[in-house]
Amino acid sequence: MPHPRIRLRALVVALTALAITTSGATAAHAAPSKAELKKQIETAQQKLEDITEDYNQSTIAQKKTAADIVKLNASLKPAEQAKNAATVRLQQIATSSYMTGRVGPAEIMLSSNQSDLLDRMSYLEQLSRSNQADIDNFAQTSQTFADRQAALKAQQSKQAVQTKELSAQKTKYKKDLEKLYDMRTEVYGSPTESTGSWTGAIPKVSGDAGAAVTFAYKQIGKPYGFGDAGPGSYDCSGLTMAAWAAAGHSLPHSSTGQRTASGVAYFKASNSEFTPAAGDLVFYSGHVALYVGSGMIIDAPHAGADVSRRSVNIMTIVGYGRMA
Repeated sequence: MPHPRIRLRALVVALTALAITTSGATAAHAAPSKAELKKQIETAQQKLEDITEDYNQSTIAQKKTAADIVKLNASLKPAEQAKNAATVRLQQIATSSYMTGRVGPAEIMLSSNQSDLLDRMSYLEQLSRSNQADIDNFAQTSQTFADRQAALKAQQSKQAVQTKELSAQKTKYKKDLEKLYDMRTEVYGSPTESTGSWTGAIPKVSGDAGAAVTFAYKQIGKPYGFGDAGPGSYDCSGLTMAAWAAAGHSLPHSSTGQRTASGVAYFKASNSEFTPAAGDLVFYSGHVALYVGSGMIIDAPHAGADVSRRSVNIMTIVGYGRMA
């Protein structure tokens, strides 16, 4: 998300005037301190990050449910085709019986060719069973399909409501945070402190991990944006997703989802036999970063902080992910 523009000068003036009216304080004393603003911003950032993570997870779940419905619809086709073929066979037998007389044990026994009597009776019995089995199977499959389809559609509706609610919460917290940024800009001159782009050497890392690491270095200095995956701004999982996409690997846009994603080998932080390598994902509680070697990560920290290169020990590490 790009840095917020200064849009609330009038709001700040009004808040300051209110403080003067209610407390008798001067305008200078009414302005919140940097420490107070920082605490308010950090609280809003954390709430918004939590909601964004839930929103990303909900969006992924919605897509999976939609894919499951498509697969379910496709799964009914073979059973339907078998039922249709069985129906045709039964119709053919019925037509033949009508035209030549009912084909039954008596007709077969009176046939002039008695040598294959048992074979013909067995064949008719098997043919009848086969046709009925196909029709019975279709009936059972259709019922299972209907039940499963109803369950998936109910789940889809519930997920849609949840995603809508999370989206509304996300919008509210974004607005609250932008107000805090504008207040900080009004009083202290800037909404955030920019780190600037990376000007040092980019370490050489072999293979796909090298492509991911190089990409991450080139994003340093770009702003944090909730729910963003580039190219202008990123959230934490959006950055790691984009970095590995540059190396030809697909990851979901969720720190929780990336931990269990296909193609990712997960290692708990307590695993003493595991040593992180450049390109590995580093998982924290509700946060993910890209390890770039020498005890350093590149991550999109939070709102108000640009993509940065910093120590891997920013907080307690939960585990690591290595792309297969």
